[in-house]
Amino acid sequence: MLPSRTFSVSINREWRSLYDQIWRPEFFPKWASGLAQSELRKNDQGWLADGAEGTVRIRFTPYNDHGVMDHWVELDDGSEIYVPLRVIQNGSGAEVMLTLFRQPDMDDERFSADAKWVVRDLKRLKEVVGR
Repeated sequence: MLPSRTFSVSINREWRSLYDQIWRPEFFPKWASGLAQSELRKNDQGWLADGAEGTVRIRFTPYNDHGVMDHWVELDDGSEIYVPLRVIQNGSGAEVMLTLFRQPDMDDERFSADAKWVVRDLKRLKEVVGR
């Protein structure tokens, strides 16, 4: 098992409305700088983007009724990183939760840096959706 940390941000929006706005892969570059540093480009196997370490391939969970926005990021070396992402109801608002798995070759410093990046991206998401 990989060590993990889950991060969340509360957003004052009805959760289904928020999910409907942000679930599309094309929306991710507006807030998820840790995922892609370019617009996403569709191809036959999913999506391509320019990442911090080169071109990445990304597969996204299809639209669903449960707020699931999981994605899998394949790096140039063929390794794949699973990123669970959920939008859930929190009272009259929403909670967006992302789990970060520490990869086998990741030292403490890199894991901490990735965690800070996730927190920054979740704050950016809250800014982008306006509440």
